[in-house]
Amino acid sequence: MMKNVNEGKGIFAPAVVVTRNIIGKKSFNQLRGKAIALHSQVITEFCKSIGADSKQRQGLIRLAKKNGEWLGFLA
Repeated sequence: MMKNVNEGKGIFAPAVVVTRNIIGKKSFNQLRGKAIALHSQVITEFCKSIGADSKQRQGLIRLAKKNGEWLGFLA
């Protein structure tokens, strides 16, 4: 089995790994998917409120993913 390349990186990585081990990989991935979808919706609503176009919205979503990796949320 391949290890996640982000595992152990970022301040929140240990909490993410422990949570995944406690609730199981399948449930964890479902929860993570819901959180990512909700966060994308928040970004979309923000972009609508400030009049940002879809290219800017995609840029913000990419930035959120990079920040999540850096912080360890994608461990």
